[in-house]
Amino acid sequence: MDRYFKCAIAVAALTASMFPKLAHAADLDGAWATNADECRRVFIRKGQANQIGFAANSEQYGSGFIVEADRLRGKTATCNIKTRKEDGAIINILAGCATDIMLSNVQFSIKIIEPNKISRVFPGIMDMEINYYRCPI
Repeated sequence: MDRYFKCAIAVAALTASMFPKLAHAADLDGAWATNADECRRVFIRKGQANQIGFAANSEQYGSGFIVEADRLRGKTATCNIKTRKEDGAIINILAGCATDIMLSNVQFSIKIIEPNKISRVFPGIMDMEINYYRCPI
């Protein structure tokens, strides 16, 4: 039995190393800010669960969002990811978003640049990108 378990782990590790691009979507989890130097002013940990939230007046120090599994949270909206499709280094996301006054569907296109740097791209608008940096919160 122990031999089969070790073999299964070896096959899983080999498979993961052969297909590294499949992990992009999971790489988005965490807090992302437009200015890496301002992470502590944009995000805070709060509550007994030590959850990541937005600091008071965080918008003065840049923009940001939080990715948790199939949910995106901004300062004014929470979005549930409906679909996620990878196309090379681009992840296309369709999300249902809710604010205090409305519900809507929003499309996002995110380009993975580095493990801790992404860009929100706007298809059809050349050279329009917003860079975000993962915050070590």
